[in-house]
Amino acid sequence: MFRSICILVIGFLPHLIWAGPKRILFIGNSYTYANDLPGTFKGIALSLGDTVYTSSVAPGGFTFNQHSTNTATLDSIRLGNWDYVVLQEQSQIPAFSPAQVQNDCAPYAKRLSDSIRAHNPCAEIVFFMTWGRKNGDASNCANYPPICTYAGMQQGLYNSYLMLSDSNQATCSPVGAVWRVLRNAQPTIELYSPDESHPSVTGTYLAACTFYSSLFRKPVISSQYSPGGVGTSDGYTIRQTVDAVVFDSLETWQMHGYLPKAQFTHNVVGATVNINNTSLRATQYQWDFGDGTAINTSVSPSHTYTNSGTYVVELIAIGQTCQEASIKDTLIIQGASGINNIKSTLAPVMAVGNQSVTATFQEAGSWHLYSLQGQCISLHQVEKGKTYTIQVPINGMYLWQWNGQRGKIWIKE
Repeated sequence: MFRSICILVIGFLPHLIWAGPKRILFIGNSYTYANDLPGTFKGIALSLGDTVYTSSVAPGGFTFNQHSTNTATLDSIRLGNWDYVVLQEQSQIPAFSPAQVQNDCAPYAKRLSDSIRAHNPCAEIVFFMTWGRKNGDASNCANYPPICTYAGMQQGLYNSYLMLSDSNQATCSPVGAVWRVLRNAQPTIELYSPDESHPSVTGTYLAACTFYSSLFRKPVISSQYSPGGVGTSDGYTIRQTVDAVVFDSLETWQMHGYLPKAQFTHNVVGATVNINNTSLRATQYQWDFGDGTAINTSVSPSHTYTNSGTYVVELIAIGQTCQEASIKDTLIIQGASGINNIKSTLAPVMAVGNQSVTATFQEAGSWHLYSLQGQCISLHQVEKGKTYTIQVPINGMYLWQWNGQRGKIWIKE
């Protein structure tokens, strides 16, 4: 029997599994373009088992003001389906006085951020904290003395990029902070090109390592990728510094944005585990208690096991922009007995068309298709071996659930 009905599911959003590479759009200028920062980032990611698709709009000297009206920039944003959009301001402007930054930079950062969110509801905005010039900004020193030195310019950049991240609910990739630590600790590692402003190949490598740890929330130390011109010893020192500044302090750089942090504590009483969910910046939760029972979407659930044994509990915390974080813990349950329900392991085979998705199912069960806002598009009770075509109102990103499995699918012409 085939049935097709649709209901609105309140407070539930399926766990997102991105089947393809992470998609990152870099918006900046020559600091992003020099030495191919996106390409270096991609090489590092691939060396650590992560695939990425990158694109960039980076004309020389461009400001947020110019990007906010630039056709190429706005068209790239409107393409949609970005997981991350990186914003890098012209190298000097964020180091100016707070009043000038508020006037010349902040309004255009907001305009770009608003456009990104309008066209990319699942994207995380990432501000690219740049570095101070090697000997300060001599051209603007008389007008604003704090930027006469590298240290003063770097502090201004640090303050402004954290302010921009906070005011636009965005993550910060602290390239400049890593740069400062490495420059002070290892002054013989040359991070600048001869103009004392743009990055050397080594400086770009530092920036790319910082972006990897910031976006993937993983250590970069074990990467074996190194572009030509970066020595083995220097590369290792850079990765070690990135892990110390970025990975070991992720909350410092992500607290302003929407990236969730999954965390919880628990206590076991008999065969029941009681959860205390302490996650940050999450709006939806997926609990897998490791015994084959249905996913629990409560905030802090309790769960009673039927069988004694050792179980791995996994929490997937989903943020406002569809990004997710997960954490696992192991429980030992004693004194329980019975039979558990086992969830399906056979995923449907899917193909997309214009405003439609066709799925073939190897098992009977319930197929759910949702909008990004969690509204049910269709609920099908399907038969084993049958193929069904589901129409959607518009092309775009949709979320699906099938017998305990979840994911997302991009439907387009």
